[in-house]
Amino acid sequence: MIAQIKSATVTYSVFALARMFLDKAERYQVQITAPADLPLYQLGEGGAVAADRRVLESNAFVTAKDEFYTEEVTQTEAIKGNFSNVARDRASGTLLGPTNHHSYQPQLRSLYEDRYSRRMSFTDFQRQIEVVNDPAVVEQWKEQARSITTYTTKGEELPVTFKSMAEAEHDFRQKHLPTLLRSTQDVTISGVLSRRLPDRGVSRVIENAWAAEIRSPSKMMQELASGLRTAGLNIFRHRRGMLFVSPMRIRAFGHERDTVSVSINRILEKLSDASGINRKQLAEKLVSGIEDEVEIDRVKLSLASDLRWLVSEGYVIEFNDGMLELPRAKAPPPPNRAGSTSVQAEAAQLSGTEVAPVTADSPVAPPEEAGGMAVEQTADALAESPSVNGEISPVAAEAASAESAEEAVPSPS
Repeated sequence: MIAQIKSATVTYSVFALARMFLDKAERYQVQITAPADLPLYQLGEGGAVAADRRVLESNAFVTAKDEFYTEEVTQTEAIKGNFSNVARDRASGTLLGPTNHHSYQPQLRSLYEDRYSRRMSFTDFQRQIEVVNDPAVVEQWKEQARSITTYTTKGEELPVTFKSMAEAEHDFRQKHLPTLLRSTQDVTISGVLSRRLPDRGVSRVIENAWAAEIRSPSKMMQELASGLRTAGLNIFRHRRGMLFVSPMRIRAFGHERDTVSVSINRILEKLSDASGINRKQLAEKLVSGIEDEVEIDRVKLSLASDLRWLVSEGYVIEFNDGMLELPRAKAPPPPNRAGSTSVQAEAAQLSGTEVAPVTADSPVAPPEEAGGMAVEQTADALAESPSVNGEISPVAAEAASAESAEEAVPSPS
């Protein structure tokens, strides 16, 4: 992302970037902190997290079996015997076999742990199991039952092969589970793992925190702003105080208008009169009233080069949605009474007159009388400012929800 921003002259909203990161679980990590009296439990380094140790123990083998065992599927002889019906899961269509077959209970428990344990109880899961009397379905189950899954241990001089998941899980609980489980008060996991935790209580807390952050991503914006500054990008405030990032240093046009070309002056005037327009709309405004086709082509060619220079110098902001705007001009500083007195004193020395010194007790004219203006801008005052062209842009519409988030991020130096 940083390389993409640096490779162009486009400006991005930090608010929008924060939401973009939160939209994909692969782009963020989740930090979980528990109270001192309620420790968390984690399965291995970077593994699943739960507040209840038993939840991790019941799902540990399914989660970590690929690390310790090689799973292999082989074909055996067809199952013999007459079976009139088989059990089937209504939701997934999985065939579990006849209820009186020795493989029924292990398959029932395995299906529940793999697919349903995080969203329903085992009793509710059993209610969605149906018994099917169709001979074709029975034959289908027989063909599937020929496939036998074996589990062979890894990393041992003499590997051991288990013919069922139950045997492999028993071996796993004795040899590996005690060393994998650990207690902790603070843990960081990947965003992908945070969405498939076995502990429904912890998952609900993370989901609520994510929903609150997606509404007002203050923490993500703070991390992004810090990282973008470190990468050499410029963070600035615009559009009612919202945060933006740009590869250029954004600044108001400070040159004398008579020292630049007429075409540049016209671009600045049009953007000052109608901010928030794209390149096509700006070109239409510049050629409005011109009938000569040759002159129209000249104006458009000049616009491309002039606008490239203005954007690359930071005098015009081009957002990633194509909108063009002028940077906000800083409010003039209040009049320097002490500075003006020193100037008067210097003039008085030249004229031979004396100027009374200004002290804390000396009367000072109010700003209106002194030719200055006292300005106090707050978030509320900015929120009441009129929108561009009587409409609020999509980014500006986010300002209300992002205002508290932006206050947490320090202003760029």
